[in-house]
Amino acid sequence: MTATQINPQHILAQIVQHKEQEIAQMRQQLPLGDLQSQLKSAPMVRDFVGALQNSPHYPSLIAEVKKASPSKGIICHNFNPVEIATAYVRGGAACLSVLTDSRFFQGSFENLQNIRPTVEVPLLCKEFVIDPYQIYKARVVGADAVLLIAAILSDQNLQDFLYLIHSLGMNALVEVHTLAELDRVLKLSDLRLVGINNRNLETFNVDLATTSQLMQERSQHLTMGITVVSESGLYSPTDLSFVAAAGVRSVLVGESLVKQTDVEQAVLTLLDNKAS
Repeated sequence: MTATQINPQHILAQIVQHKEQEIAQMRQQLPLGDLQSQLKSAPMVRDFVGALQNSPHYPSLIAEVKKASPSKGIICHNFNPVEIATAYVRGGAACLSVLTDSRFFQGSFENLQNIRPTVEVPLLCKEFVIDPYQIYKARVVGADAVLLIAAILSDQNLQDFLYLIHSLGMNALVEVHTLAELDRVLKLSDLRLVGINNRNLETFNVDLATTSQLMQERSQHLTMGITVVSESGLYSPTDLSFVAAAGVRSVLVGESLVKQTDVEQAVLTLLDNKAS
């Protein structure tokens, strides 16, 4: 799907449009064949879904290494991705999410590559994937899972990218925002991991009820071998308890953790003080 197929005022449209240009430049600098040849020296894949399912915490935590966002600007001014990542793990995060978009989130593939040797937990490449090149790049730098956003991908691209990610040994976190997107995603073959984003992409408003509503509407499908992750708007143990009660196994939390002075303690507080 191209940017012209989305409302041009939509922030996702701007991101996708820039991403197309970015990928073209990446292909010029390093052709796909040369990138694929680097796969043989990529770090061993770690089991992202298994780490979420086997965590002693419920819900298990994917902690996000995040410097900025289009809606909030700079979130973490003293941004050291490796220090943040290791603090997350000390606090009890089961997995980490690393923003790799540079233009809108001030992230990078280099951040993920630098974090990889410093932690034992699996890493999610948080990227706006519209091309197989990005998936190969994620694997080369050490990703164990890759984000796929239903809102910017056709059904065919979702299935093709899912197959490619699995063929490389990784897992895909397939993100939805609405019931219509969830219904599209539930038709995919070998779906393992679904993310429900509580943020409305039109208004940027956040409502945790999105998770509970979608879980309730499609509970018979989402409880059969699929690990569900609630994303956005999660700030407190009460928030985690709310989405856990809705039936999700895991949560993805970034902003409310990364902006704290003591990141490790912020994770400990979020995980240890919540109702189980």
